[in-house]
Amino acid sequence: MADHSHDHGHEAAFHATTKDYVIGFVLSVILTAIPFWLVMSGAIADKSTTAIVITAFAAVQVVVHMIYFLHMNGKIEGGWNLMAALFTILLVAIILSGTLWVMFHLNANMMPVKMDGMG
Repeated sequence: MADHSHDHGHEAAFHATTKDYVIGFVLSVILTAIPFWLVMSGAIADKSTTAIVITAFAAVQVVVHMIYFLHMNGKIEGGWNLMAALFTILLVAIILSGTLWVMFHLNANMMPVKMDGMG
């Protein structure tokens, strides 16, 4: 009889367990609840610091989603999924930081100058 194995030279797919999904869900809830609490309670008085902390929580939550829900790791597809994700993250960071830099400088350089004695 012929071997009817379904392995065609591809790597085995990652099979998540219910435990993995529950861990991802719980981490996602925690990483959403803490920033929500920070904003609603005013626990951090400085709004800039609060924004930075919330951004950090968002970045961690993206990683949690990539690992627990998108099943990205360095083993699947020879690491190409992970490399593509890291490249995408790098491009998004460059685009966002460039956009913020341009907007800040436009705001600083294009605002009308208030002159003393002028109406």
